Amino acid sequence: MNRVPVTVLMLALAGTAIASPASAQEWMTLFDGSSLDGWRTLGNANWKLGDGAVSADTGSGFLVSSESYGDFELRVEFWVDEPANSGIYMRCQDPEQFTDRTCYEANIFDTRADQTYRTGGVVHLAAPSAVINTGGQWNTYLIRAEGQRLIVTLNGTQLVDVTDDQFNEGPFGLQYAAGVVRFRNVQIRELD
Repeated sequence: MNRVPVTVLMLALAGTAIASPASAQEWMTLFDGSSLDGWRTLGNANWKLGDGAVSADTGSGFLVSSESYGDFELRVEFWVDEPANSGIYMRCQDPEQFTDRTCYEANIFDTRADQTYRTGGVVHLAAPSAVINTGGQWNTYLIRAEGQRLIVTLNGTQLVDVTDDQFNEGPFGLQYAAGVVRFRNVQIRELD
């Protein structure tokens, strides 16, 4: 039996792993369903923990990250009922006042009166390229903010790829505005 090719192959694979630089850091869990450590509330939404998620169904407000981020990938799972109004606010300029004019907002609002910036769109900036209804099921947002480029992917479908230079860095927030909203498995990785 010839063992040289196996050894050479193992060394080659090990060398490749060491020599390949990563373009992003490892995923870091910001919310695992058991604690709101690292988050603060803004507004009066009735955030509560349960069943591995954080949810709200009255009031209005945000869960705000304790850290500020520039270039990142953010992965968030959410569940909403049909009339829910929510969103992921990013690179917010004023940590005490989140609005869709001072942050980028990846919308979660299937029944929005003006469907231009419905679920999957970036409010005031980019309409989603497809209609994906999210009510009554768990959904996954993957949002990439790199330099001036924002890419929003919902349930594996890329809906937005746009460039804009308004906001470069800031905290992000999970919004509650109406209906029933739940978030779980919030992860981020900063881009090099």
